[in-house]
Amino acid sequence: MSALPVDPQLYLTFLGVMAVMAATPGPANLFSVANGVQRGPAGALAGVVGMNAATLVWFAAAALGLGALVVALPQLFRLISIAGALYVAWLGLNALRGAFATAADPHAPTIRLGRSALLDGFMVQIANPKIVLFFSAVLPPFLDVTRPAAPQLALFALATVGMDVLSMSAYGLGGAALARRMSEPRFRRGFAFATGLLLLAASVLIVSRL
Repeated sequence: MSALPVDPQLYLTFLGVMAVMAATPGPANLFSVANGVQRGPAGALAGVVGMNAATLVWFAAAALGLGALVVALPQLFRLISIAGALYVAWLGLNALRGAFATAADPHAPTIRLGRSALLDGFMVQIANPKIVLFFSAVLPPFLDVTRPAAPQLALFALATVGMDVLSMSAYGLGGAALARRMSEPRFRRGFAFATGLLLLAASVLIVSRL
């Protein structure tokens, strides 16, 4: 067994997946845009802190449970890994399908902000279905059953939070300007097409490691 906490090639693949997921518009990034527009740079950054605090709560919960699951049920863990690869591929196909849509999406979500940017950010991320799917389907394929779970989770948490901070901050500080560009069908199609290709490539890499 290698002395390294994670397999370097697998970790690089995870970084690629996280880069795409962090940059893809979702509840957290849409909240960052609304938060930045309404509260300014300081409020945007406070919201980013709140969202990533929630992410660390999820990682702490994962650290308490995933290690036992890996040791007790390695075959189930393999099935979860396969399901995760299929989920990433499904995300890629959905992104490609959206790239070929010609009509603008009229159902952009409305985000109502409370009094505290920090608390708002925490609540958005703690209940974010995207992060629930991340821990149930996306993360498991990258965990190596032959290595201790805690050091792996620590490195994956570092990458996840680091990329989320960069992406959320960019969305929040970009604010209204980015929101206007994402409302343009041509720009959104190009963004979705690139996202779909990257996610499909990532799903192939995940399967190749099983």
